[in-house]
Amino acid sequence: MCSVYWYLTGNIICASIGNIVLISVDRYVAICDPLHYRTRITVKRTKLSVCLCWFYAIFYWSLYIKNILIEPGRYNSCYGECMFVSSDIAGIIDLFLAFIVPLSVIIVLYMRVFVAAVSQARAMRSHVTSVTLQHSSNQAKKSELKAARTLGVLVVVFLLCYSPFYCYYLAEENVVNDPSASTVIIIFYINSCLNPLIYALFYPWFRNAVKLIVTLQVFKHNSCEANIL
Repeated sequence: MCSVYWYLTGNIICASIGNIVLISVDRYVAICDPLHYRTRITVKRTKLSVCLCWFYAIFYWSLYIKNILIEPGRYNSCYGECMFVSSDIAGIIDLFLAFIVPLSVIIVLYMRVFVAAVSQARAMRSHVTSVTLQHSSNQAKKSELKAARTLGVLVVVFLLCYSPFYCYYLAEENVVNDPSASTVIIIFYINSCLNPLIYALFYPWFRNAVKLIVTLQVFKHNSCEANIL
């Protein structure tokens, strides 16, 4: 069970990070190259990307914890203990592959998305007539603020959840086995829970669907006809 715990935990976290990168790519193509979005982001490619993301998570984490998969409990000093020990080299590789590289990709893509969104908003503002200039200016400012807010929330949450863990890891090698680091580990795990909420709450249809569920209106006979778009 100890091996199963570490294996499932690692797979979920790794796949969660991969999903963030995939969604970043999706939004980058949608904003920066909208005319080719339907041809580049197809249902078939999306399914393949998600499958490859999970395959990578399974393969990567299998290599990372192969010692406890081959010999479960090899690091346990007493019955009921669930220890996990990794080498310095494995820790450094994980730091780059699971934190630095994904974060760099996310920041680069969203910065380009933000620049493209601001450019489009300013272009729309510069081509309107003098009668609707003020209204367009307000809309452009709203678009810029929305793009900045989206970028800020995504990057800041990722940093807040992962930075404490990896900073602690650099100072203390066996951070996952240190009882004093339980809060840091919990925050690290919470990121996988927050990601779906962060992305989904930006969509009005998702909020409307949640409202129908929370208010129990979903149990009404005509709930399937509710307009959530």
